[in-house]
Amino acid sequence: MIKKRIIPCLDVKDGRVVKGVNFTGLRDIGDPVELAKRYNGEGADELVFLDISKTQDGHDLMIDVIRDTAKELFIPLTIGGGISSVSDIRQLLGAGADKVSINSAALRDPGLIKTAADVFGSQCICIAIDVKYDAVKTDYFVFTHGGSKDTGIRAFEWIEQCAALGAGELLITSMDHDGVKQGFDTIFLKRAKELVDIPIIASGGAGDPGHFIELFHETDVSAGLAASIFHNREVDIEDLKYKLQDEGFEVRLT
Repeated sequence: MIKKRIIPCLDVKDGRVVKGVNFTGLRDIGDPVELAKRYNGEGADELVFLDISKTQDGHDLMIDVIRDTAKELFIPLTIGGGISSVSDIRQLLGAGADKVSINSAALRDPGLIKTAADVFGSQCICIAIDVKYDAVKTDYFVFTHGGSKDTGIRAFEWIEQCAALGAGELLITSMDHDGVKQGFDTIFLKRAKELVDIPIIASGGAGDPGHFIELFHETDVSAGLAASIFHNREVDIEDLKYKLQDEGFEVRLT
């Protein structure tokens, strides 16, 4: 059995970690380097670093912060936020990232997925997909720019396309569940995982250990990602992993 992964996420804006609800109402959480050190010591399996100021404002990649963060980690680091070219990916991997997370640029030019996978290997390429349910159209659609722009692209079709083009992993965030701590969107995630044979990281909705247990019982996703419950110490990563182990899941224990 493949070990299930627990992944904290650092949403970074202007050099500080922030968190909101449904992608809005951002508040300051702390210094990304210090939080990375903390999670490295607490048994996180990986760390995702999303530069949302890059996504929203288009400033230069925060290479210095990324390099300082990578120095503190002995676990894989994924960087996302405004990545738009092979050059960006090369720069981030050179600064210490193990993987990159691409969102808007892949939607603008799906060929970037194949090119990046060919150049760097699929294992380095994670495609971030922000999804929201449309009750009128009774389907899920893909959003970009921090959840503010509806692309009109049907989520399940995009998921299949990303895998076919060579993505090594998908980071799927349910905007409807993000930050509200009522559980992951297991219905969507179960169907998504049935469509592809690459790992999926589930994001959006974690509020307590039971939500991760439900996620892994109800779906075959590889990892659960969360932010505020770990930032605020509402859930202890090591304790969560022991609970998962008690439920019969394989996890990495420090």
